[in-house]
Parts: sequence; structure tokens; C-alpha cells
Amino acid sequence: MKLAIVYDSKTDNTKKAAEWIAEGMEKVEGVEAKAFHVNEVDEAFVTEAKGLVVGSPSYAATMTPDIHNWILSNGGNMKFEGKLAGAFATQQYTHGGGETVIQGILTIEMVKGMLCYSGGGSFGKPVIHLGPVGVNDNMEKHNGMEKYKDYFVIYGNRFAQKATELFK
Repeated sequence: MKLAIVYDSKTDNTKKAAEWIAEGMEKVEGVEAKAFHVNEVDEAFVTEAKGLVVGSPSYAATMTPDIHNWILSNGGNMKFEGKLAGAFATQQYTHGGGETVIQGILTIEMVKGMLCYSGGGSFGKPVIHLGPVGVNDNMEKHNGMEKYKDYFVIYGNRFAQKATELFK
């Protein structure tokens, strides 16, 4: 089963997070996961995919314009309806708006007819309610994306488990 991740990244932190999500997804037997920068999406792969996770750095506490426009423009031609949907974010500051980025992405995914995934607390700890958020060390030296890697890998794995349960 194919699962896709589409992301925007300005400093490669969101790219790194997307790759970690794919790593977690591929731990589930039978899953092929690929991550694509928003400007280099393999439309055939995304159309075939049963699940799509979209990620963005926090840009004024919302998703980047490129991600926003991509989701709105491609929902129909890539058959978003019925796919399992997820979201993730990265931010430069601890309180940088990552949760609002995720909520904005999930809202558009729902409008496009997607089934939004949240493991919430059902898997126990770590609890990842809406999607993972990573804080890079560009501005806060006590932070760093590597500290958040496990959350992205775990989220990808849980997402793939649910997709397999729903679509196999």
C-alpha cells in the first residue's frame, strides 16, 4: 500500500521530519512510503496512495502559502476524497504556532473529503493528538529537530497501521 507525505521546507527541518514519518510508515509490512517537496510531487503516486500526510513549517502561525495552495488546487485531480489524512509541523520557537498549522491543514483535508487521523491517547505515551510538531535549533539552541525524531517516526508508524487496518 502506498502512503504519501507532501511538505514544504525552507531550512530542511520539515524535510527531515517528512523523512522520519516515511521511516515510521515503512516499518509496517506492505507499506511503501514516499516524501515529496511540494514543488516536486509525484502526482501518480499521491493519486494511488491510500493516505496522505501534509507538513509545513509554521509561517506566521499558519502553513506556508505553497502548501495551502497545493492542497486546495490538487484535491480533485489527485482524488483526496476517502484517503486517510494527517498533518505535521515544524517551528523555530517553542511557541511558534505548530498546532495551528496542523489544524489548518487538517481542516482543508476534511473539506476535501479526507478521513483525518488522530491516534490521540489511544496508543498511550507518547500522546500525539493532532500530529507531531518539531522545534528546530535555528533560534533556540536548547531545542533541535533530533530531539523530536522519535515522535515523527512513531506518528508515521501509527498512521500506517491505521491505513493498513482501513484499506487492506
